[in-house]
Amino acid sequence: MIETYDAAILGGGLVGTAVGIGLAGQGLKTAILDEGDIAHRASRGNFALIWVQSKGLGMVRYSSWTRHSAGLWPGFAATLREESGIDVSLQQPGGFTLALGESELERRAAFMERLQAQPGFERYPHEVWDRSQLRQIFPEIGPEVAGAIYCPLDGHVNSLRLFRAQHVVFARRGGTYLPNLPADAVTPLPGGGFRILSGGRSIEAARLVLAAGIANARLAPMVGLDAPVRPQRGQALVTEKTAPFLTHPIVTLRQTDEGGVMMGDSQEETGFDEGSGLGILGTMADRAARMFPKIGQLNVVRTWSALRVMTQDGFPIYQHSETAPGAFLTTCHSGVTLAAAHALTVAPMVAAGSLDASLDAFHPRRFHVPAAA
Repeated sequence: MIETYDAAILGGGLVGTAVGIGLAGQGLKTAILDEGDIAHRASRGNFALIWVQSKGLGMVRYSSWTRHSAGLWPGFAATLREESGIDVSLQQPGGFTLALGESELERRAAFMERLQAQPGFERYPHEVWDRSQLRQIFPEIGPEVAGAIYCPLDGHVNSLRLFRAQHVVFARRGGTYLPNLPADAVTPLPGGGFRILSGGRSIEAARLVLAAGIANARLAPMVGLDAPVRPQRGQALVTEKTAPFLTHPIVTLRQTDEGGVMMGDSQEETGFDEGSGLGILGTMADRAARMFPKIGQLNVVRTWSALRVMTQDGFPIYQHSETAPGAFLTTCHSGVTLAAAHALTVAPMVAAGSLDASLDAFHPRRFHVPAAA
């Protein structure tokens, strides 16, 4: 028996479900095929930031894309709450990048100027704060903190609630979630559309969206797409709950709405190894405690690692297949930041049958530019 849908999405993480709720909201009968808990699921290991500052060095379009999504987030969070009953605890008070020492602060300030000086860059507000300014917001900073970069566009959410809310909204909009169904093969059909084989099941859909993270590298060539992605390990740790003292997220440090303090900023090229170790975890905890000595007095209650989905340049890929029209690729490592744009901007493009020219910068052809003689 063949199951038929208007659209099939391969991948049930934050990216796939965001596109899914957008397609279902457009009236498409949509199915999400998900590998299940054995998948290398970045959605359960992310840092939950909605981050604009520091994005886009080397691709100015990425900066405006993240800013676009951050601007959509208040309405997106309200929709999720209304349709799922789940508050994802969106907070966008602005975010900080703290510097330990004057030289580090100078490097961060120079980076921001270099970032925003790129031709075509859409400048946004950011400020360099000295220690005295910073103490008005964070009176408990450590003696080594010299200052920070502040951007009023940044924020964070409860990412596990976000993951749950997106699945609930997808189901309530009529979407079909098919867990434990990794795609074994995807075949374009002669008359248009696609057949997906998973074990003994056969599913057909007029449109196909690859949102399977690292697995996109295997799936993309089946439908004329290109997904040169690799895993990059990131480790994180969280403390016991404590009274609120971090009123704003910091790029490597944030206090959740539930009170725990999360730390994490490692970027490790370890293949598919999802292990974690005291060396890196200890280094991150030490830096956090130097920023806020109070953290050194808290007990760590959990550590974990996850695999980011990374391209060669770190920027997303959005592609519509030329040889198999109706097949789309959506892959990135900022699934939280870009969730609103995926649901509200990318999904309508997929429903309409083509990607807007505004996403051309994210086409994978950028990885195949001939070298200069």
